[in-house]
Amino acid sequence: MNYFVTTSIPYVNGEPHIGFAMELIQTDVLARAARAQGKPVIFSTGTDEHGGKIEEKAKELGITTKQLTDDMSGKFRDLAKLLNISNDRFIRTTDAGHEQRAQIIWKALEKDIYKGSYTGLYCTGCETFVTEAVAKENNNVCPLHNKPYEKLEEENYFFKLSKYAPEIQKVIENGSFRIVPATRKHEILNVIKDGLDDISISRPKDKISWGIPVPGDKTQVMYVWFEALMNYITVLGYPEHEDFKKFWPANAQVVGKDIIRFHAAIWPAMLLSLGLQLPKLLFVHGFITVDDKKMSKSIGNVIAPKQIIDEYGVDALRYYFLRHVPSYEDGDFSWDKLHAAYNNELANELGNAVQRTTAMIKQYQNGIIGDIPPASHDQAQYWEALEHCRFDRALDEVWEQVRGLNQYIDETKPWKISKTGDADHLREVLAYQVSSLLEIAEMLEPFMPETASKIHHIFTDGVVRNIEGTLFPRKETAVTAAK
Repeated sequence: MNYFVTTSIPYVNGEPHIGFAMELIQTDVLARAARAQGKPVIFSTGTDEHGGKIEEKAKELGITTKQLTDDMSGKFRDLAKLLNISNDRFIRTTDAGHEQRAQIIWKALEKDIYKGSYTGLYCTGCETFVTEAVAKENNNVCPLHNKPYEKLEEENYFFKLSKYAPEIQKVIENGSFRIVPATRKHEILNVIKDGLDDISISRPKDKISWGIPVPGDKTQVMYVWFEALMNYITVLGYPEHEDFKKFWPANAQVVGKDIIRFHAAIWPAMLLSLGLQLPKLLFVHGFITVDDKKMSKSIGNVIAPKQIIDEYGVDALRYYFLRHVPSYEDGDFSWDKLHAAYNNELANELGNAVQRTTAMIKQYQNGIIGDIPPASHDQAQYWEALEHCRFDRALDEVWEQVRGLNQYIDETKPWKISKTGDADHLREVLAYQVSSLLEIAEMLEPFMPETASKIHHIFTDGVVRNIEGTLFPRKETAVTAAK
């Protein structure tokens, strides 16, 4: 059974940060777990590159818009490599293929598109109109960008979102379009029940030139966030490509809670208008604070993923964000918490189990393992947790086994068995330890692929093999020195 999974596509007006790093890692776990089950997988990520904000930023930097998008998109591509993300596709909304297919999609949506005039308050920073009520609440100043809202009167194209509200409500309520966690499901249902208005989906080209032209109307460009949503099917070659026919609908789409309305209301309406199936699952993750404070350049607490990787390695970063940031809520990053997780759980519990087992097989059996029994633990709860995007709970299941193995070693005391001369019993005990570690490695592969690979390398050939360095290498950096 084919498996298609996507991240959202981040806007390239800012540097990659740990919030999107977490989204990439979570989606990577789903893709790797599906591959482990033998499914053909397409895992897509990419960048969102049109709109007024991009034009403004390029002018501010004194470079061309294309140069800015190339540079910034490259940074998100590099982030995926840095985090050991196994994506099969990387889509840019400035790709010729996406632009061409976006126009095909627009034409296919035309029965639900009409032209009308629009007067509203607009923030270029947010690329969005706000209601009078929101503007009043904020004293007519955008709280994110500290700029007054502009009053705009424009003739734009509109999409009949209101037409699809009842059907979207129905598929969310009956679970055929599953949204997890339930808090996010209830949140979007409340928005839908309050009423979905038709939405403006274009801007005049003389206001924003950096965008995909509306087919048949050179005076208008598609609204950035409207055409960005199309990437999830243009990346598969909608409408004619075999990949689209074989891999749509998406098995899972992973997004942040700030863009739930786009992905749980507008995107489903677009798909319904196109006569396409909705994604099977929308997983909505929370935000990350740093030392319990919102990340902010002015506070100086913005953390780049590379800072963490340079000191602790990529698998320690992946482990922290998957286990110590609650999958269904907001979470916090702190160097102290990371340090504690690294020492107590990775080095002392898992690292110790591997090191003790390796040392004893070398000492008592000249590195020869013997017959390794098959895996014997029930993994049902692990797979159930993954099915519901409970990454933290899935890793709790793995750690139950890690702790259980350490307890087994302490209770059976192989060092004492070696003194009795009972070589068969000793071989049996050590082979069981290896079997447990290989099973742990198998369960860890979607979460910590480097660590899983090292454990497999040490034990799979029936003879203990050395690895370079340690299981969890760590180097001292300026961050450590500052602690």
